[in-house]
Amino acid sequence: MRTILNVIWLVLAGIWLAIGYVIAGIICCVLIVTIPFGIASFRIAAYALWPFGRTVVRDSDAGAMSTIGNVVWLVFAGWWLALGHVITAIPLFVSIIGIPLGVANIKMIPVSLLPLGARIVET
Repeated sequence: MRTILNVIWLVLAGIWLAIGYVIAGIICCVLIVTIPFGIASFRIAAYALWPFGRTVVRDSDAGAMSTIGNVVWLVFAGWWLALGHVITAIPLFVSIIGIPLGVANIKMIPVSLLPLGARIVET
């Protein structure tokens, strides 16, 4: 069932969300200082391509630099990406088949807002 949902997700929403994360990652990797943001963005792009069967776990040992980085990310890129998730989730909720996809899209909003200190693990 996860594979079927992941294939439907990839066609309806995954490609577009992953492209958004890759663009954000490329922009972040242009400057040396923002490379950690770019790496986090590429990691979330892979999660946006195939989300079912994986989940986000917060790392309790992330530290203060992670918190500061998350605030910077939230201001410059996080809210744009979260807005993309909301805009993508709305049409998915219209059909019965799209409801689980819309729920998965909404579940990706916290990691799009605060990516540092988060790990994506298999369930």
